[in-house]
Amino acid sequence: MTLDADLTWIDNNAPYSRRFEDRYFSREDGRAETQAVFLDGNELADRWQEQGRWQTGSTFHIAELGFGTGLNFFETLHHWQKLAPEHARLIFTSFEQYPLEPEQIGRALAVWPDLADLATPLLNQNSAKQYQFGNVTLNLLLGDARATLPTWCEQADAWYLDGFSPAKNPQLWELDLMHQVFDHTKVGGTFSTYTAAGFVRRNLQQAGFDVRRVQGFGGKRERLQGCRVR
Repeated sequence: MTLDADLTWIDNNAPYSRRFEDRYFSREDGRAETQAVFLDGNELADRWQEQGRWQTGSTFHIAELGFGTGLNFFETLHHWQKLAPEHARLIFTSFEQYPLEPEQIGRALAVWPDLADLATPLLNQNSAKQYQFGNVTLNLLLGDARATLPTWCEQADAWYLDGFSPAKNPQLWELDLMHQVFDHTKVGGTFSTYTAAGFVRRNLQQAGFDVRRVQGFGGKRERLQGCRVR
């Protein structure tokens, strides 16, 4: 197994990217950040339990820029298993250019044993691009999202925009890519992100999203979320 040499461990075994000089998740509490920013930010609990949403075989689709350690996916899976109707189906598609090895993902998730247990199917496979967790499908689309997203043929109900800091990884927040995110969002679909960077907000607005600033997580004053209204 060849581990990503650009990943190191800091502050009580937290994953850190040398490539982007940034953490994979919040120093305060990565799991709480996922809950606040991505699940609550996209109002997923309410949407999953909305009466009349689910017909037999109905599917909810989440897409993500930046799979990283898989924390966002496994926290989403954890809540889906508690909240969604049994007959509902979730597809989670994540775009990742620099995938971590299963050993690194397992180490990053070890602080949350229940999530590490959920991750067993992924940790036991080295090269799969699709994983099944009951009625939840995880698709990993590897490569530069600027190349892979334009060729994707689906639209998402919700987006997790979770690249590294816009100051360190501006390519994942540029205007052309935000246009692709918009085009691959269903009307009424939403996005949420931890950042409130001005150029990110402007790019999302120019792409067509209705964007608003909301209270940030932890020590951050603001972050962005929004929707495609037409």
